[in-house]
Amino acid sequence: MKDKPRYINAGGRLLDLSSPRVMGILNVTPDSFYSGSRVMAENEIVKKAFQMSEEGADIIDVGGYSSRPYADQVTAEEEKRRVLKAIKIIKRELPGIIISVDTFRSEIAREAVSVCGADMINDISAGNMDEEMFNLIEELNVPYVLMHMQGTPVTMQENPFYEDVVADILKQMSHKIVRLKSAGVKDVIFDPGFGFGKTIKHNFELLRRLNEFEITDLPLMVGVSRKSMIWKTLSITPGEALNGTVVLNTVALLNGADILRVHDVKEAVEAVKLVNELKKS
Repeated sequence: MKDKPRYINAGGRLLDLSSPRVMGILNVTPDSFYSGSRVMAENEIVKKAFQMSEEGADIIDVGGYSSRPYADQVTAEEEKRRVLKAIKIIKRELPGIIISVDTFRSEIAREAVSVCGADMINDISAGNMDEEMFNLIEELNVPYVLMHMQGTPVTMQENPFYEDVVADILKQMSHKIVRLKSAGVKDVIFDPGFGFGKTIKHNFELLRRLNEFEITDLPLMVGVSRKSMIWKTLSITPGEALNGTVVLNTVALLNGADILRVHDVKEAVEAVKLVNELKKS
């Protein structure tokens, strides 16, 4: 456990990170890589959101643009239609849950927060795919997940290369962290971006060396849920990758993760409880 508790202020609610938290994935898309995360109809959105809340999710992350490698591109209008509808539904049905909007587009992030009531922004591109995103974060000063990605979702798996995957990520992201902190953004969360422009070998090295990212002095989010580093290594499918996900989430918690971004909330919450107990002994 870290020596001092850390908090993020999400919509006026303080989320204590002295114990790791769980972010549930809700994809309002027809093509996300794991079919179990896809919901489109209003009744499906409500059912999924309630399930995640009841299982112990602290945050629900709503996305309308599949970022799996080689996914079809989605227009801003279509992404907005999907995401804003879902956020409004969840806000109405579960007003106490923290809602994150998963988008790299500043126009969608602005409306999600300012109009629909989302509490935080999760940006897979760390501002690289929309130059207005950092200006928006500085204006709204909401919690912001700064995620590393090499390239774009279309190009990121075309021979990704690093001299040293941890050192290179830290070097690439340091000026972004400095800019946000210098602008007074209070709550920046760092995500090294498992699977986003990394080989399987890169991903396992990131996981093994995860505690090196504590040099950023930022809360650390990890998203390995059902990703190819698991199912390709085990020669299974994403649908069969729950056990592997729990194993790697446990390693992430032991190596300093503050937030787990997952498809399967119940199992992640149990992992947090067990690791917390282990660290007490």
